[in-house]
Amino acid sequence: MKSFDVSTNQARLGFEVNQGKVALTVMNSNDLSDADDDLKRHLQIAEVQVTGRNFHHKGVGFVDTNPGRDLRYVRHAVRDEADGKQLTIVQVDAEETLQVSSFYRLYNGSAVVRSWTTIENIGQTDLGIEYVSSFALSGINQANDLNGNYAENNVIYVPNNDWTAEAQWKANTLKDAGLDYWVDGDLAQASTKRISVTNNSSWSCSEYSPNGILTNTTTGQTAIWQIENNGAWHYELKDIGRGNLLAIRLSGPEEFDNQWWKNLTPGASFTTVPVAFGQLMGDFEDGIGEMTKYRRLIRRENDDNQRLAVIFNDYMNGLSGDPTTEKELPLIDAAKQVGCEYFVIDCGWYAPGYWWDSVGEWQPSQERFPEGIEKLIQYIRDQGMTPGLWLELEVVGIKSPLADKLPDSWFFMRHGKRVIDADRYHLDFTNPEVRDFADGVVQRLVEQYGVGYIKMDYNITTGVGTEQNADSFGDGLLKHNRAYLTWLDAVFARYPDLVIENCGSGGMRHDYAMLQRHSIQSMTDQTNYVRNGNIAAVGASVVAPEQCAIWSYPLQAGDDEEVIFNMVNAMLLRIHQSGYLNKVKGHRLDLVAEGIATYKTYRHKIATGLPIWPEGLSQLDDAWFSYGFKQGKEIYLAVWRGVGEVADHTLSLAKYGEIADVTQLYPNKIGGTTVTHDQQNLQLNFTKEKMARLYHIQLK
Repeated sequence: MKSFDVSTNQARLGFEVNQGKVALTVMNSNDLSDADDDLKRHLQIAEVQVTGRNFHHKGVGFVDTNPGRDLRYVRHAVRDEADGKQLTIVQVDAEETLQVSSFYRLYNGSAVVRSWTTIENIGQTDLGIEYVSSFALSGINQANDLNGNYAENNVIYVPNNDWTAEAQWKANTLKDAGLDYWVDGDLAQASTKRISVTNNSSWSCSEYSPNGILTNTTTGQTAIWQIENNGAWHYELKDIGRGNLLAIRLSGPEEFDNQWWKNLTPGASFTTVPVAFGQLMGDFEDGIGEMTKYRRLIRRENDDNQRLAVIFNDYMNGLSGDPTTEKELPLIDAAKQVGCEYFVIDCGWYAPGYWWDSVGEWQPSQERFPEGIEKLIQYIRDQGMTPGLWLELEVVGIKSPLADKLPDSWFFMRHGKRVIDADRYHLDFTNPEVRDFADGVVQRLVEQYGVGYIKMDYNITTGVGTEQNADSFGDGLLKHNRAYLTWLDAVFARYPDLVIENCGSGGMRHDYAMLQRHSIQSMTDQTNYVRNGNIAAVGASVVAPEQCAIWSYPLQAGDDEEVIFNMVNAMLLRIHQSGYLNKVKGHRLDLVAEGIATYKTYRHKIATGLPIWPEGLSQLDDAWFSYGFKQGKEIYLAVWRGVGEVADHTLSLAKYGEIADVTQLYPNKIGGTTVTHDQQNLQLNFTKEKMARLYHIQLK
């Protein structure tokens, strides 16, 4: 037997090679090196299913694939990186037709490891690829619990996602989620059951965020993962071997769930989407902390995530897609007055009336801006703010003048017809003419109009994919996804200081294929400010807090507490200020300005602090909820009272240390609440519903 490992100051991987087969025996805190050989033969590091090869299991899961389970070790290599190490393990199948390279990128600053797989056809005939894992681990969370009931001992957290209800984590034991323990005692074989989480189409977060957490409540061990693709993906947990091992498989699109299939010709190769996986001692919050560190490590370096500038956008509870020079001027003045640093003109600037199904040319409307949009943009700049515009570059409306002029090769096609979703066609970025067109639009906005910020929206989806220049619909979608990312990289290379907000009807595309490039993510378009708080309180679970933008949209005719609630929603993340600020008068407007001024005193700490949830991950309509970040001996904590009859609330901070002092940071002079504390707990009283406060807590 041969063994080898690779490690940094935060992460460690250990492998054994026995009779030519590679086993992943150590993943940080999950050490299975003392397991017996019968178990270790199921610790394969890659799964690949080739069309026409025999399956070695029952059911539709992706364990014991062929040639995945029968791959043989060839070599491995470790390369030092400036911030960690990269391990490559090369295997081949028994027929020597397929070479499989598994890559593991370890970082000095996080226990989370990035993983991906490259396969190459080294034979003489085509190979049909139905599935390739980006990461495969068997025995997840089973260190010191190999004889325990993994179905009852493990809780899985799944982040359900919905338009205006993002990042709603649901927690269940694996048993309650449907996976039982070692169900076949007689035949000693794995079950057919899998817990599968799948996303289809081009909203990567249409039903779920591409994340998951698994905590072993017996051992205190937690695993956390994310899939980094801006389209379809799949992950699953199921049993393997005799049913006594718990396995996880992470991947991009595959045939069974996503209609992805790839014809790999001799000499050709394919690389999976990258994924991230971490294993540690601790709970869900500790896992998210490690993932937050990782997200910061892989992200494109940019000033925006250091400055955390305050953005005003005219849309929410404001102009709602109906901008004109006359309407914008007083909003610009009000945004300047309260301390905003960017001013973004949202949708509608390119058409005189209803514009949804006619977009595509991205030329400013003369009717809306009689003296030209350039003059309005210059006015924004004259007020000391950076101007921005809204775009939705991946679509062309069915009534756009361009729609009939452009060939089908520009668009997603299925069964010989253009794909239409919500009165729009979807552009295919694998076409170089499409990319050139998009380049021209961005160049005009930046170089002619002088914008420094683009809100890049994305309000329709592709369905399963496109048939053009593709082996399958899913193959066409993945090629487009990757072409769009390559195009985006080139835009940032040309305009490194340009801020491009990632928006997909809010948070429908908050994956880290996009967010390792974009500095800021619009997390939600929730219009109810109380529910907006619920989403704000969990946004940092799926997006680094300094990238997570939340609307603050004071009502025209509200009270002080409504303004405060709106401001607190955004003040520990990124502020997307909106609303008719020119119609929010007197003291209520002062509260907006106070919130922004207060934010500027500590915002630099958001980018280095780690998120905390003293009461767990909140849900929509919770009566009380909280979220904060911890940096050293300091905690910045937002507490909300939503809708509910209970005015008194106790919040434990014992996990983080002993409390030395508590200060209400915002608002400064508004009463209606009290907070007292001992060494471990805050005792809060909020006198009515729909109140929020921001606290600064000093630990001993």
